[in-house]
Amino acid sequence: MMRLKRVRWFIVFLGALFLCAGSARAVDIGGTISSTLTITEDSQLVDDVTCTVTDAPCIAIGAPHVTLELNGFTMTGQADAITGCSGASVPYFPPAAEDGIDVDGQTDVVIRGPGLIQQFRDAGIWLLNSRDVQVIGVTTSTNCSSGILVGGGSGHNLFGNISVRNGNSTAPCGGI
Repeated sequence: MMRLKRVRWFIVFLGALFLCAGSARAVDIGGTISSTLTITEDSQLVDDVTCTVTDAPCIAIGAPHVTLELNGFTMTGQADAITGCSGASVPYFPPAAEDGIDVDGQTDVVIRGPGLIQQFRDAGIWLLNSRDVQVIGVTTSTNCSSGILVGGGSGHNLFGNISVRNGNSTAPCGGI
């Protein structure tokens, strides 16, 4: 009887181990990003990010049903710390959109703060033709266009976000 109990506990332990392994993060992100990082699985910031990508987004969500956890860290682009622009806004449409996070044509994506997305020469977060995207508890600041730019799509849920000093004199988009 005791041996049967041990076998059962061992099976329960293995089952719990497999469940926990399935929930592990696919990508831990931190440091300098020098070319667009496309994520296709749940991911998280584990340190501040400095983005040196030119004429493209820093992070692109490349699949549906992806969650990006900012975990209180900061993503910083190449724009001027005061104006957010470095002279002029980079055009909204690829291939020249220097966004912090780009969600293009995806469904059921979550970007969860707390976290700060700042100093991108276009939008901090760009939702283009996407559906059912949630942006929760994110602060966007000093981005050359909008903090969060919604360009088409439907069913988005944006709540608990703070947007400060986004936009510029020729395209004063601002917050969301």
